Amino acid sequence: MNNIFDVHYMISAIPAIAKGIPISLAIALIAFIFGSIIGLGVALLRVYKVPVASKLAIVYVSFMRGTPLLVQIFLAYYGVPLVFRIFDATEYISDIPAIYFIYVSFSLNVGAYLSETIRSAIQSVPKGQMEAAYSIGMTTPQALRKIIFPQALVNALPNIGNQFIMLLKDTSLAFVASVPEIIGQAKIVAARTSQFFEVYIVAALMYWAICLVVERVVILLERRLTKHQQEHSS
Repeated sequence: MNNIFDVHYMISAIPAIAKGIPISLAIALIAFIFGSIIGLGVALLRVYKVPVASKLAIVYVSFMRGTPLLVQIFLAYYGVPLVFRIFDATEYISDIPAIYFIYVSFSLNVGAYLSETIRSAIQSVPKGQMEAAYSIGMTTPQALRKIIFPQALVNALPNIGNQFIMLLKDTSLAFVASVPEIIGQAKIVAARTSQFFEVYIVAALMYWAICLVVERVVILLERRLTKHQQEHSS
Protein backbone atom coordinates (compact mmCIF):
# COMPACT_ATOMS: atom_id res chain seq x y z
CA MET A 1 0.00 0.00 0.00
CA ASN A 2 2.82 2.36 0.88
CA ASN A 3 4.31 1.77 -2.56
CA ILE A 4 1.31 3.24 -4.35
CA PHE A 5 0.17 5.81 -1.79
CA ASP A 6 2.90 7.59 0.16
CA VAL A 7 1.26 9.69 2.89
CA HIS A 8 4.58 10.92 4.22
CA TYR A 9 5.53 12.20 0.78
CA MET A 10 2.18 13.99 0.49
CA ILE A 11 2.78 15.77 3.79
CA SER A 12 6.30 16.74 2.78
CA ALA A 13 5.04 18.11 -0.55
CA ILE A 14 2.49 20.45 1.04
CA PRO A 15 4.84 23.45 1.64
CA ALA A 16 6.11 23.44 -1.96
CA ILE A 17 2.64 23.14 -3.49
CA ALA A 18 1.23 25.74 -1.08
CA LYS A 19 3.53 28.32 -2.67
CA GLY A 20 1.02 28.42 -5.51
CA ILE A 21 -1.92 29.37 -3.28
CA PRO A 22 -1.19 33.15 -3.22
CA ILE A 23 -0.89 33.18 -7.01
CA SER A 24 -4.14 31.25 -7.47
CA LEU A 25 -5.92 33.62 -5.09
CA ALA A 26 -4.40 36.67 -6.80
CA ILE A 27 -5.59 35.48 -10.21
CA ALA A 28 -9.09 34.80 -8.88
CA LEU A 29 -9.41 38.08 -6.96
CA ILE A 30 -7.96 40.38 -9.65
CA ALA A 31 -9.92 38.69 -12.42
CA PHE A 32 -13.09 38.83 -10.33
CA ILE A 33 -12.69 42.54 -9.59
CA PHE A 34 -12.12 43.50 -13.21
CA GLY A 35 -14.67 40.94 -14.36
CA SER A 36 -17.27 42.51 -12.06
CA ILE A 37 -16.62 45.92 -13.59
CA ILE A 38 -16.89 44.47 -17.10
CA GLY A 39 -19.97 42.46 -16.16
CA LEU A 40 -21.75 45.46 -14.67
CA GLY A 41 -21.02 47.59 -17.72
CA VAL A 42 -22.17 44.90 -20.15
CA ALA A 43 -25.29 44.21 -18.08
CA LEU A 44 -26.29 47.89 -18.10
CA LEU A 45 -25.71 48.12 -21.85
CA ARG A 46 -28.07 45.22 -22.37
CA VAL A 47 -30.67 46.26 -19.80
CA TYR A 48 -30.96 49.75 -21.31
CA LYS A 49 -30.51 48.46 -24.90
CA VAL A 50 -27.87 51.03 -25.83
CA PRO A 51 -27.75 51.19 -29.65
CA VAL A 52 -24.86 49.28 -31.27
CA ALA A 53 -23.09 48.79 -27.92
CA SER A 54 -25.75 46.37 -26.68
CA LYS A 55 -25.36 44.30 -29.86
CA LEU A 56 -21.60 44.18 -29.41
CA ALA A 57 -22.16 43.18 -25.77
CA ILE A 58 -24.34 40.26 -26.89
CA VAL A 59 -21.60 39.06 -29.27
CA TYR A 60 -18.97 39.38 -26.54
CA VAL A 61 -21.04 37.39 -24.03
CA SER A 62 -21.88 34.74 -26.63
CA PHE A 63 -18.24 34.29 -27.64
CA MET A 64 -16.83 34.16 -24.11
CA ARG A 65 -19.53 31.75 -22.90
CA GLY A 66 -19.40 29.65 -26.06
CA THR A 67 -15.66 28.98 -26.16
CA PRO A 68 -13.47 27.14 -23.62
CA LEU A 69 -11.48 29.23 -21.17
CA LEU A 70 -8.38 27.25 -22.14
CA VAL A 71 -8.73 28.44 -25.73
CA GLN A 72 -9.19 32.02 -24.53
CA ILE A 73 -5.97 31.74 -22.51
CA PHE A 74 -4.11 30.54 -25.60
CA LEU A 75 -5.60 33.37 -27.67
CA ALA A 76 -4.38 35.93 -25.14
CA TYR A 77 -1.02 34.31 -24.47
CA TYR A 78 -0.08 33.62 -28.09
CA GLY A 79 -2.33 36.03 -29.98
CA VAL A 80 -1.52 39.35 -28.29
CA PRO A 81 2.24 39.10 -29.05
CA LEU A 82 1.35 38.46 -32.71
CA VAL A 83 -0.68 41.67 -32.79
CA PHE A 84 2.25 43.59 -31.29
CA ARG A 85 4.54 42.00 -33.86
CA ILE A 86 2.37 43.29 -36.67
CA PHE A 87 2.85 46.83 -35.39
CA ASP A 88 6.59 46.30 -34.81
CA ALA A 89 6.15 46.67 -31.05
CA THR A 90 7.54 43.31 -29.99
CA GLU A 91 9.98 44.92 -27.55
CA TYR A 92 7.04 46.22 -25.50
CA ILE A 93 5.42 42.82 -25.11
CA SER A 94 8.51 40.73 -24.41
CA ASP A 95 8.92 42.05 -20.86
CA ILE A 96 5.29 41.50 -19.82
CA PRO A 97 4.96 38.58 -17.36
CA ALA A 98 2.72 35.70 -18.44
CA ILE A 99 0.41 36.24 -15.49
CA TYR A 100 -0.89 39.48 -17.04
CA PHE A 101 -2.22 37.55 -20.02
CA ILE A 102 -3.93 35.27 -17.50
CA TYR A 103 -5.49 38.30 -15.79
CA VAL A 104 -6.85 39.53 -19.13
CA SER A 105 -8.30 36.21 -20.29
CA PHE A 106 -9.81 35.36 -16.92
CA SER A 107 -11.28 38.86 -16.45
CA LEU A 108 -12.94 38.80 -19.86
CA ASN A 109 -14.24 35.30 -19.28
CA VAL A 110 -15.75 35.85 -15.84
CA GLY A 111 -17.03 39.27 -16.95
CA ALA A 112 -19.25 37.61 -19.53
CA TYR A 113 -20.74 35.20 -17.00
CA LEU A 114 -21.19 37.89 -14.34
CA SER A 115 -22.92 40.16 -16.85
CA GLU A 116 -25.71 37.62 -17.21
CA THR A 117 -25.96 37.19 -13.44
CA ILE A 118 -26.06 40.95 -12.86
CA ARG A 119 -28.49 41.56 -15.71
CA SER A 120 -30.99 39.00 -14.43
CA ALA A 121 -30.61 40.36 -10.88
CA ILE A 122 -31.33 43.94 -12.02
CA GLN A 123 -34.33 42.80 -14.02
CA SER A 124 -35.64 40.87 -11.01
CA VAL A 125 -36.15 44.16 -9.13
CA PRO A 126 -39.73 45.39 -9.75
CA LYS A 127 -39.90 48.24 -12.28
CA GLY A 128 -42.01 50.18 -9.83
CA GLN A 129 -38.89 50.73 -7.73
CA MET A 130 -37.29 52.81 -10.48
CA GLU A 131 -40.52 54.69 -11.12
CA ALA A 132 -40.82 55.50 -7.43
CA ALA A 133 -37.24 56.79 -7.45
CA TYR A 134 -38.02 59.08 -10.39
CA SER A 135 -41.12 60.37 -8.60
CA ILE A 136 -39.02 61.70 -5.72
CA GLY A 137 -36.56 63.41 -8.02
CA MET A 138 -33.76 60.84 -8.22
CA THR A 139 -31.67 60.54 -11.36
CA THR A 140 -31.08 57.16 -12.98
CA PRO A 141 -27.54 56.77 -11.51
CA GLN A 142 -28.85 57.70 -8.05
CA ALA A 143 -31.73 55.25 -8.31
CA LEU A 144 -29.44 52.47 -9.48
CA ARG A 145 -26.89 53.09 -6.71
CA LYS A 146 -29.30 53.58 -3.80
CA ILE A 147 -32.29 51.40 -4.71
CA ILE A 148 -31.75 48.94 -7.55
CA PHE A 149 -28.19 47.71 -6.95
CA PRO A 150 -28.63 46.89 -3.23
CA GLN A 151 -31.68 44.75 -3.98
CA ALA A 152 -30.06 43.19 -7.04
CA LEU A 153 -26.97 42.30 -5.03
CA VAL A 154 -29.00 40.24 -2.57
CA ASN A 155 -30.66 38.39 -5.45
CA ALA A 156 -27.40 37.79 -7.28
CA LEU A 157 -25.11 36.94 -4.36
CA PRO A 158 -25.54 33.13 -4.46
CA ASN A 159 -24.74 33.04 -8.18
CA ILE A 160 -21.88 35.51 -7.75
CA GLY A 161 -20.43 33.29 -5.03
CA ASN A 162 -20.70 30.27 -7.31
CA GLN A 163 -19.00 32.20 -10.10
CA PHE A 164 -16.09 33.05 -7.81
CA ILE A 165 -15.70 29.43 -6.75
CA MET A 166 -15.73 28.32 -10.39
CA LEU A 167 -13.18 31.01 -11.20
CA LEU A 168 -10.97 29.86 -8.35
CA LYS A 169 -11.02 26.30 -9.66
CA ASP A 170 -10.38 27.49 -13.20
CA THR A 171 -7.12 29.11 -12.08
CA SER A 172 -5.72 25.59 -12.40
CA LEU A 173 -5.60 26.26 -16.16
CA ALA A 174 -3.05 29.04 -15.69
CA PHE A 175 -0.24 26.48 -15.67
CA VAL A 176 -0.48 26.29 -19.49
CA ALA A 177 1.05 29.77 -19.56
CA SER A 178 3.80 28.68 -17.17
CA VAL A 179 2.21 30.51 -14.24
CA PRO A 180 3.20 28.66 -11.03
CA GLU A 181 -0.18 28.52 -9.29
CA ILE A 182 -1.26 25.45 -7.31
CA ILE A 183 -1.30 23.02 -10.23
CA GLY A 184 1.84 24.57 -11.69
CA GLN A 185 3.67 24.02 -8.41
CA ALA A 186 2.25 20.51 -8.17
CA LYS A 187 3.62 19.63 -11.60
CA ILE A 188 7.04 20.97 -10.63
CA VAL A 189 7.06 18.91 -7.42
CA ALA A 190 5.78 15.75 -9.13
CA ALA A 191 8.33 16.02 -11.95
CA ARG A 192 11.13 15.49 -9.43
CA THR A 193 9.82 12.16 -8.13
CA SER A 194 7.16 11.07 -10.66
CA GLN A 195 4.70 10.66 -7.77
CA PHE A 196 1.92 12.49 -9.56
CA PHE A 197 -0.96 10.77 -7.79
CA GLU A 198 -0.03 11.95 -4.30
CA VAL A 199 0.84 15.44 -5.49
CA TYR A 200 -2.46 15.94 -7.29
CA ILE A 201 -4.38 14.70 -4.26
CA VAL A 202 -2.66 17.40 -2.20
CA ALA A 203 -3.54 20.01 -4.84
CA ALA A 204 -7.16 18.83 -4.92
CA LEU A 205 -7.43 19.07 -1.14
CA MET A 206 -6.05 22.60 -1.24
CA TYR A 207 -8.63 23.70 -3.80
CA TRP A 208 -11.35 21.99 -1.80
CA ALA A 209 -10.33 23.71 1.45
CA ILE A 210 -10.19 27.14 -0.19
CA CYS A 211 -13.58 26.65 -1.85
CA LEU A 212 -15.13 25.57 1.46
CA VAL A 213 -13.88 28.78 3.09
CA VAL A 214 -15.20 30.92 0.22
CA GLU A 215 -18.54 29.12 0.32
CA ARG A 216 -18.84 29.79 4.05
CA VAL A 217 -18.00 33.47 3.60
CA VAL A 218 -20.65 33.82 0.88
CA ILE A 219 -23.28 32.15 3.10
CA LEU A 220 -22.47 34.48 6.00
CA LEU A 221 -22.53 37.52 3.73
CA GLU A 222 -25.84 36.45 2.24
CA ARG A 223 -27.38 36.03 5.70
CA ARG A 224 -26.12 39.44 6.76
CA LEU A 225 -27.44 41.20 3.66
CA THR A 226 -30.78 39.40 3.89
CA LYS A 227 -31.10 40.31 7.57
CA HIS A 228 -30.27 43.93 6.80
CA GLN A 229 -32.85 43.98 4.02
CA GLN A 230 -35.52 42.48 6.26
CA GLU A 231 -34.80 45.02 9.01
CA HIS A 232 -34.91 47.84 6.47
CA SER A 233 -38.23 46.66 5.01
CA SER A 234 -39.80 46.28 8.45
